Amino acid sequence: MKIHEYQAKAILARYGVTTPRGEVAFTKEEAREAAQRLKSPVVVVKAQIHAGGRGKAGGVKLARSADEAAELASHILGMTLVTPQTGPLGRVVRRLLIEEGLDIKRELYLGLLVDRETGRPMFMASAAGGMEIEEVAKDNPGAILREQIHPAVGLQPYQARKIAFGLGLSGELATVATPFLQALYRAFIDTDASMLEINPCVVTGDGKLVALDAKMTFDDNGLFRHKDLRELRDLDEEDPLEVEASKYGLNYIKLDGSVACMVNGAGLAMATMDIIKYAGGSPANFLDVGGGASAEQVKNAFRILLSDPAVRAVFINIFGGILRCDVLATGVVAAAKDLHVSIPVVVRMEGTNVERGQQILRESGLNFTIADGMKDGAQKVVALAGGAR
Repeated sequence: MKIHEYQAKAILARYGVTTPRGEVAFTKEEAREAAQRLKSPVVVVKAQIHAGGRGKAGGVKLARSADEAAELASHILGMTLVTPQTGPLGRVVRRLLIEEGLDIKRELYLGLLVDRETGRPMFMASAAGGMEIEEVAKDNPGAILREQIHPAVGLQPYQARKIAFGLGLSGELATVATPFLQALYRAFIDTDASMLEINPCVVTGDGKLVALDAKMTFDDNGLFRHKDLRELRDLDEEDPLEVEASKYGLNYIKLDGSVACMVNGAGLAMATMDIIKYAGGSPANFLDVGGGASAEQVKNAFRILLSDPAVRAVFINIFGGILRCDVLATGVVAAAKDLHVSIPVVVRMEGTNVERGQQILRESGLNFTIADGMKDGAQKVVALAGGAR
């Protein structure tokens, strides 16, 4: 789950991380009032969407008066920002962060994530703050510092000093950096975050370290421990079909192809998309119904898949372990009848009650194509969707 910048900064502030003074605003007048309360010579009007690159897209502006802040807010609110992270459709701006301007001397990059190779938290840092870290990693990988953290002991002071010195901080700044970095780590661990990014973290003219930006993503599997974090979810920033799928305990991911994929299990989902690509097609999405789905869940899954106008054929690829093949078939038939499905549907099933499941499909009177294995299913669904690209 992602949250907005102002929400991430509020969390970090509770851990002692220095952030600029600021207020969220949903209207032009709220922006004016926030700027007046800040009493700063310069205020920053920042669009709040779940994506980076807002400044280049016109979503971050400077104002030198409350009236100018209100005027900028009226232009930015309702804008559709298109950045490399939003995709071509962009995101509509519905809220703003009105923040005090700072005297910026240096910009740094700080990030925390879980290293998949070691299974440990990893601190990433770079003196090239304010830039797209992906571009820095591509053009100059040596500019990124990496520090593995043992989860049993956390970020140690010597590791924080190592990062600070690697960023070129010295003297009082290096001393200040140690508790600053440790506070970031505590926030990352305590909230079950999967990613925490400060880009940029700035050194101000008066020698302070300040998190000028903040981005946090949380592990959905840990949210049951954090009722306060769950309340920060902004459904307007999520794909409507992903939101709809979550209501039924389903996992849905939107892609850009023409073949819809219904699977049970993330590993099977990856294999299904790979084999569709191998057959010359392109997946439009995938929907994981999980191991114990009911016929009603399967029916809702099918409805969600078909809600995507780009879908030209459906590939149902199920291994019937906990989810029995006859239960799947019953749900698919019910959904196809209720939704008056007109596009081709290819079904590959293996496992518990597979013969009964195939019988239900054949006797339904509907035009299902039953595949003999994954390769056969992929080839058939790609052909029915219009052939290989």
